[in-house]
Amino acid sequence: MGRPAGRVGSREGFSVRQRLTATVALMTAAALAVVGLALWLLESRRIDHAIDEGLVQEVGELRKLQAENDPVTRKPFAAPDRLLTVFLSRNLPDPDETLWAFPVSGQDTYVGEPPRALRESRAFPALVDDLGRAGGVRDLTVAGRDYRVAVQPLVQGDDRAAFVVTHDVTASRAPLRELMTTYALLSALCVLIGTAAASWFAGRLLRPVTRLKDTAQSITEGDLSRRIAVTGRDDLTELQRTFNAMLDRLEEAFATQRHLLDDAAHELRTPLTVLRGHLEVVDPRDPDDVESTRALLLDEIDRMARLVSDLLLLAKAERPDFVRLEPVDVEDLTYGALDRARALAPREWVVDGVARGNHLLDGQRLQQALLQLADNAVRHTRAGDEIGIGSRRHDGAVELWVRDTGPGVPDELRASVFDRFVQGGSSDGFGLGLSIVSAIAHAHGGEVRLDEGTDGATFRLVVPVGGPQ
Repeated sequence: MGRPAGRVGSREGFSVRQRLTATVALMTAAALAVVGLALWLLESRRIDHAIDEGLVQEVGELRKLQAENDPVTRKPFAAPDRLLTVFLSRNLPDPDETLWAFPVSGQDTYVGEPPRALRESRAFPALVDDLGRAGGVRDLTVAGRDYRVAVQPLVQGDDRAAFVVTHDVTASRAPLRELMTTYALLSALCVLIGTAAASWFAGRLLRPVTRLKDTAQSITEGDLSRRIAVTGRDDLTELQRTFNAMLDRLEEAFATQRHLLDDAAHELRTPLTVLRGHLEVVDPRDPDDVESTRALLLDEIDRMARLVSDLLLLAKAERPDFVRLEPVDVEDLTYGALDRARALAPREWVVDGVARGNHLLDGQRLQQALLQLADNAVRHTRAGDEIGIGSRRHDGAVELWVRDTGPGVPDELRASVFDRFVQGGSSDGFGLGLSIVSAIAHAHGGEVRLDEGTDGATFRLVVPVGGPQ
């Protein structure tokens, strides 16, 4: 089924507001995730560095004690076990750290509180035994917890012991995990708040667009009067003004078109009625009646053809190629119009003045306008009356005029004389001549005026030099 007339169908997918909101939410979440990852990596590295420093420090203190004498005998340590006993009695482990002594004989001892799983683990003694010759540091996982183990071998003759330092990495990372959990919760809350704020702001920012859409949907062919209330001072404000200006132009164009069609229908109805009436009453057996009816009908057809031709010309006036600008000698244009106008009727044709120089104009269209004004002047004058044609350069424009000494334009018609189908009292045309002249002037970016305070009538075309601006 088709969509309802006058209504724009909704498209599947997300609206602009939803896309903007989703974009802000994704960007916020991505930024917070990057910050969280960076925080995790930096803190993890700091913790690992601190653990390694602690292990190195404990081993370094053992080596320092080994270089000293036994505090009891005042002599070098006699055996590794004695060194381990003295060292453990003097040192306390750091948090999450345990100091171990694996003596030459006897059970291993420790200082600190290692978890039971580590004490009972078989992997731990195996790791110590593996590093007991060369020493080193290695990671160990026992019962789901991570440890870092440093082994320092102590060898004296055939006696071999080991000093071991273990650090509970899992316990040291616990505050970081708690921090990241808190950060994740706060980040999720920030994303939710940011998404809600973005949706609200997007709604406010797009409100002019929504009003524009609603206005566009409410416009029908019969009603173009709706306008958007212009608010704000941003690009959307300019969009609202532009849309309102477009509606103004559309309303004016539709009104002009409707007026033109109404008037054209009215003007065409009369000759069609005449044609039908004479065809209905013509006597086909009377040659004289047929001949007179034929002549009358041909005259009416000629009038209809002229009307259609004028209407087509006015319709073309709205096209950008209605005028074709090229260098035109205004003096030749003026004299050419006068020479052509002399054939219209026996009048006293004179030149009021000429402008000299080449300017970008459409010479053919301006000739057409001047001849239309000359024909209009002939219709309102009698034999022997004076009609003047002239041109001049004034205030950056070219002025072309036709002046006559007839009765002039009645005051009640001066305001509407250039409208379509407005006719003078003695005119037998359609009232489109001056509308064509006005269209030609406007296509050049100029205007046509009716001079005030003159005998007769003076119609003046004012065309900017260089064509329409």
